Amino acid sequence: MPNTYTIDQLRTVTVATEGPGTSDAALIQSIAAGNTGAMRIFFARHNVQLFRFLLRLVRVRLVAEDLVSEVFLDVWRQPGRFQGRSEATTWLLAIARNKALSALRHRSREELHEQRPAAIENRQKTEILPKGLTQLSTTHREVIDLVYYHQRSIEEVAEIIGVQPSTVKTRMFCARKRIPELSPARGSMTRRAWH
Repeated sequence: MPNTYTIDQLRTVTVATEGPGTSDAALIQSIAAGNTGAMRIFFARHNVQLFRFLLRLVRVRLVAEDLVSEVFLDVWRQPGRFQGRSEATTWLLAIARNKALSALRHRSREELHEQRPAAIENRQKTEILPKGLTQLSTTHREVIDLVYYHQRSIEEVAEIIGVQPSTVKTRMFCARKRIPELSPARGSMTRRAWH
């Protein structure tokens, strides 16, 4: 039987996500103790941001949705992996990135193309990136996404993707230089937006 919630229960979850004493670290500790309410709060707090990040990487809505589920399943199964050395969102984004890269490596192009028709139907509704940005390589797109859309610092991005901060800076420079070349119709507007 699927979980159903009353309006009052949903209000309680909403208030709890914003209330004092519910830091992400505290929620992860509660999740480690088996608290499903803490997991619901943690999921409500981060699922949309995680989905958008994954969608930008894998470009297929259904795959991104599956990956979000996998990330939160990992959080539920192994909350002890969060060591508190960084923010919980940094930890989540690192898990998501690894799962996305793994999915891109292991799924054949044909399988991804089979899932594309549904994404194409909703493309106008779900398109959230400039055309030039979607044409960047995965390594450049993920850096731009983390810095500009998730407001992560250079150091946090370096930790998430497992490279040196100087590499993140180089990738950002190359990506910002490449975006206007990939979307010539927006040329001058795009150039101003990224510099």
